[in-house]
Amino acid sequence: MQLNDTALGSVAKPARYTGGEWNMIQKDPAKVDVRFALVLPDVYDVGMSNLGLKILYGILNERTDTYAERAYCPWPDMEAVMRSSGDLLCSLETHTPLQQFDAVGISLQYEMTYTNILTMLDLGGIPLLAADRSGNDPLVIGGGPCAFNPEPVADFFDCFVIGEGEEIIGEIAAVIAEWNQSGRAGGRPEVLEKLARIQGLYVPAFYHVDYNADGTCAGVKPKRPELSSVIAKRVVADLDGAYFPVRPIVPYLETVHDRIMLELFRGCTRGCRFCQAGVIYRPVRERKPATLMRLAQELTDNTGYDEISLVSLSSADYSCLRELAHSLLAEFAPQRVSLSLPSLRIDSFSIELANEIQKVRRSGLTFAPEAGTQRLRDVINKGVTEADLFEAAGAAFRSGWAGIKLYFMIGLPTETDEDVLAIAELARKVLSLSRNPARCKVSVSVSTFVPKPHTPFQWFAQIPAEEMERRQRLLRGALRDRRISFNWHDAPTSRLEGVFARGDRRLGKTLLEAWRNGARFDGWSEHFRADIWDAAFAASRIDPDFYTVRQRAAHEIMPWTHLTSGVSQEWLAAEWVEAQKGSLTQDCRHADCTGCGVCQDLGVSVIDWRA
Repeated sequence: MQLNDTALGSVAKPARYTGGEWNMIQKDPAKVDVRFALVLPDVYDVGMSNLGLKILYGILNERTDTYAERAYCPWPDMEAVMRSSGDLLCSLETHTPLQQFDAVGISLQYEMTYTNILTMLDLGGIPLLAADRSGNDPLVIGGGPCAFNPEPVADFFDCFVIGEGEEIIGEIAAVIAEWNQSGRAGGRPEVLEKLARIQGLYVPAFYHVDYNADGTCAGVKPKRPELSSVIAKRVVADLDGAYFPVRPIVPYLETVHDRIMLELFRGCTRGCRFCQAGVIYRPVRERKPATLMRLAQELTDNTGYDEISLVSLSSADYSCLRELAHSLLAEFAPQRVSLSLPSLRIDSFSIELANEIQKVRRSGLTFAPEAGTQRLRDVINKGVTEADLFEAAGAAFRSGWAGIKLYFMIGLPTETDEDVLAIAELARKVLSLSRNPARCKVSVSVSTFVPKPHTPFQWFAQIPAEEMERRQRLLRGALRDRRISFNWHDAPTSRLEGVFARGDRRLGKTLLEAWRNGARFDGWSEHFRADIWDAAFAASRIDPDFYTVRQRAAHEIMPWTHLTSGVSQEWLAAEWVEAQKGSLTQDCRHADCTGCGVCQDLGVSVIDWRA
């Protein structure tokens, strides 16, 4: 991209495209064997907040033979400028077009960014379809949570990383370096064959998909006998000793998470049955408090941030949280560096802790009951009660908080209108706990449940878009109180997310059709165009309801069955049965093994420094 004052002056937030930020790594491209472009297919403000890419950026750049650079999706105003001028999408470090890199690693965080992937490949001068690329084109590599079902975008990728990237990225770089040093002998097929031998790497071109007469998947099988029929995720066994970036890039503009992100641990075994992350990131592996204190000091020294966010899937479950929080406050509060805890358990201990860590700077409180009734919370294995919520909310109001945000889902398995209306009743009860309800507010945020692969609810039928909207209207009508605000997710967007979450390779043509007709930034409500997608489904002769509102049979082969997180299908199926009975499953972190299989099959263990 040829940066000039005219182009930058015509777009919003030009700092998205300039690079040159604090802690940006600069190398001489002529002195490395491999050049990686690390990509998150969303706008810079979002992409720069992704911890996974920060980790990979650091690991790759610690190698003397590799240079990792960054690229993010241009906002529509910049895309228009680039198409008008003919400029190619470039990296932020050296302003090199993406087509000149050896590999383009794309983080798949959210299904609604899929059209942005095509935008970036096209603007970067890379053929969209993997089958059309030559030996001179970059290898396009996907990773992240959506890589656990990459089939809808398989046509556009050369390979996918299944699992945690820091465990495998060095092996990928080594293969590409060797290939480049050989003069790219054997061309693209040769390097893909070598990559396919790496545990946890999936090359979709080497696998064939069969379909039954009714359109369901009959199987995904390797085309070559030496390839594995099931690809297991890679997992970091010792997170405490794993690399963590202590010199992250500091942007010139405000980003979504404009603060230090200190990862306490990885994984969650609470067993919420709707939660994909709770399955694919198992088992729990904690960092030691001493390690976290050292990282926090280096991060503050190297960035100048005045807030440390303690992040994980369920940060309040860190076994040494109280001691760590006390140590961090003692060290950093005098420097006016605050702490934040993004996720709180619904109990009084969390409020006590929140009071303590927010002495420097107070932010809002968010609790996630997920469902309005205890029956439905038991179905999803949430493991919290109404009494827990009231105790926590009451403690928060008594401690001076004037607002509480409650997060729920609608469309969960077995949900009835009574469950939906109970959300409103629960919000009113929480508000009544305040000593001065007239001055307090409760915010109710409701998303629509989307069944995800590798969860006990992967067989469940998603409710139709019309039913999503009916339940939203039902709840909106029950929340007529100016002290209670109500936010909800757009139904057509949730429907499209559901299509791609459990889709197969046939959706590639739909995705390409929608992109060609202007679909961009589908996760942003101001840019989402349902009419474009409806036309794309019609043109590609794909019925979206096949992927959303259809209940899967227990024996059905899923498009992602050949990819495993280590959690067995038998365990997921048993959890689906328990959900229908409303039975709870214990957290194996503090009780007996529940038999999911991840520790045994992948050779890893739960690491809890309190245990």
